[in-house]
Amino acid sequence: MADRLARIRSGFERLMEWITMALMVLLFLEVTIGVLFRMMGRSLVWYDEVAVILLAWLTYYASVLAALKRAHIGFPGLVRGLMPRVRVPVVLVAEALTIGFFVLLAWVGWSVLDVLATDFLVSLPDVSVKYTQSVIPIGAALFVVAEILMLPKVLAEARRLSAPIESNLAEKLH
Repeated sequence: MADRLARIRSGFERLMEWITMALMVLLFLEVTIGVLFRMMGRSLVWYDEVAVILLAWLTYYASVLAALKRAHIGFPGLVRGLMPRVRVPVVLVAEALTIGFFVLLAWVGWSVLDVLATDFLVSLPDVSVKYTQSVIPIGAALFVVAEILMLPKVLAEARRLSAPIESNLAEKLH
C-alpha cells in the first residue's frame, strides 16, 4: 500500500511539475512577446490582463507543487522541539486546519464562479472571467490532494523521536 501511495504521489508531483513548467514558459513567452511589441510601438491590448492571469495560475499550481515537496513556510523547529507524545497531535491539528482552509477556499471559489459567469475580460471580451478564476477552486482542491498524499509521510516524520520534521530545501529537491 505504501509503495502504491508513493507512486501516486510521485505521478501527481510530476504532473504538477509539468503544469508549473508549462505555465512558466507561457508566461515567459507572453511577457517577451508583449515587450517586443511595445518596443515596436504596437502594444498588445491583451498583454497586461493575460500576464496577470498567467501569474495567478502559476502561483496556485506552483503552491500545490510546493506542498508536495513540503517547501512551504513552516515552523519545523517548533514541532521538533515538542515532546514526542505531543508532536503527532500537533501535526494532525496543523494538517487538519490546512486541509480545512483549502476545502473552504475551494467551496467559496466554486460558488463565486456562478457570480462571475456574466463577466468577461476587458481586453478579450470572448473570454469569461469564470474561466480565468476557475484556478481558485481547482488549485485549492489540488492542494488538498497534495496534503492528503503527503500526510502519511508527515506523520511518519513526526513519529520519529529525534529526526527533524522537515529536512532542508536542498534535500527535498533531490
